Amino acid sequence: MSNSEDSTWYKEYINPYWIQMVAVKDRLFLGETAFQKVEVSETASFGRSLYLDQKTQSTEADEFIYHEALVQPAMISHPNPETVFIAGGGEGATLREVLSHSTVKKAVMVDLDKEVVEICERLLPNHHKGSFKDSRAEVRFEDARKFLETSTDKFDVMILDLPDPQEGGPASFLYTKEFYKIVVDHLTSNGLLAIQSECFMAGKGNYEAFSAIHNTLRSIASIVIPYKTMIPSFSCDWGFNLVSMEIDPESIGKDEINARIRDRGCSDLRFYDGKTHEGMFMLPKYLRETLADETRVILDDSPLVVF
Repeated sequence: MSNSEDSTWYKEYINPYWIQMVAVKDRLFLGETAFQKVEVSETASFGRSLYLDQKTQSTEADEFIYHEALVQPAMISHPNPETVFIAGGGEGATLREVLSHSTVKKAVMVDLDKEVVEICERLLPNHHKGSFKDSRAEVRFEDARKFLETSTDKFDVMILDLPDPQEGGPASFLYTKEFYKIVVDHLTSNGLLAIQSECFMAGKGNYEAFSAIHNTLRSIASIVIPYKTMIPSFSCDWGFNLVSMEIDPESIGKDEINARIRDRGCSDLRFYDGKTHEGMFMLPKYLRETLADETRVILDDSPLVVF
């Protein structure tokens, strides 16, 4: 694209006062499912990109950062993860990261929107890399909360890769204390839970979602570790939380992390290794203070809503 002035621009509001614009080379899909608006576009800066309800979900250029950051700390911290549950993750990249571990015998992915998964399987092959066809994968199309309410299965690792809890959106009640209690009841005795926990950045009013999710998790579990990394296409640092029933992920040294990566055959990692594992848990002072001061617990009758 030689002249950006001739481009079609995708405009996304990060908040009411901040807009991000990305040049679009080709719009591959634009439509609406029963649950949300969907767009897949080829962009000049980030390659093929998925947008849900006009929010960036994932791009070819940096999806490896997000998905490795979400999945690998929990998977590697567990000494032998055999059974894994994924809520959301329609692009198939979270499933891809889980299945990179030779220890995994079964991965159950539950996504509400079958149409989105089918669109991603067709248009985002570099995201899923065939993970939907892996014999260890069980992909179900239903509400993750309802599935867990009736399931008796236990999982070594559980991953919540959910869209933003926008007002009226499908994920509103998947960020509450009541739901998190349902989730941890399905963990094995030494299981771990990884949760995408929203954008944060320095500035007034920019921490509420991350800190509220963290505090809500602290109300139901004794080991809750916040961490973060920068996602360029999201235009901000992105927060995550690890919940552990027994294992302290921060106590695992970088050499042991690297040994587990090697032994499990996770040879394609581009972002995560032992040194990165240590670095993600080192939060800046202002953020540590914000998390410590947070008092909100997210409940079904007062769910989290982000812009």
